[in-house]
Amino acid sequence: MNAIVLFGDVIRSRRDATGSTTWLRTLASELEDAYPGESRLADFEFTQGDEIQGLLRPDADPLAAILRAWLHPERRRMRWVVVAGEVDPGTGPATQRTGPAFLRARERLAEATSRRDGLLMSTDDPSTDRFLDDLAPILAELLADLTPTQRTIGRLLLVEGLRRSEAAERLAKARATVSVAAERAHLRSIGRLAGALRILFEAGTGAAASRPPIPEDVP
Repeated sequence: MNAIVLFGDVIRSRRDATGSTTWLRTLASELEDAYPGESRLADFEFTQGDEIQGLLRPDADPLAAILRAWLHPERRRMRWVVVAGEVDPGTGPATQRTGPAFLRARERLAEATSRRDGLLMSTDDPSTDRFLDDLAPILAELLADLTPTQRTIGRLLLVEGLRRSEAAERLAKARATVSVAAERAHLRSIGRLAGALRILFEAGTGAAASRPPIPEDVP
């Protein structure tokens, strides 16, 4: 069956294994709430102090997980990969599942580590993946540059979908203060880039799924 596999790896987790585990537990709980039962195919689970894994339906929005992780007030630096493809049938959390998409995600995570990219995305459609390979790391770079205050405002605007005036009211700040912070953080551009990546990923996933299977060689 087709699905979306997410891997998120905590960077330099061994420097604070306990803190990394606490963070991944917090993140797993938040992502469980963000993706109700019908939008995920397995529970989010993490390896001890290191990596979180998720398995979503093909029509789910994987960028929601990326934004929630990067804009969380307790966030830790992570590398993410998002891979659409075939997974083997099964039950249990994502860490207990397997299939071609999981193997590809593992390869892409190693590639992201080698390239020092914060986000890589793959749909198995070559033309789409060339664009994703250039654009997805840029989103991670923009998110990594945000200050704690900018992340707080970004979470309200990009994750919770509040208007700037509503965010200002929530934070008990002047709307102008929130607007200036949002502009300096390029939050509008971050939102537009995330939206473009969603469209590209969905289009590439659809193109890959509709491609005729390669016939087996006839002996």
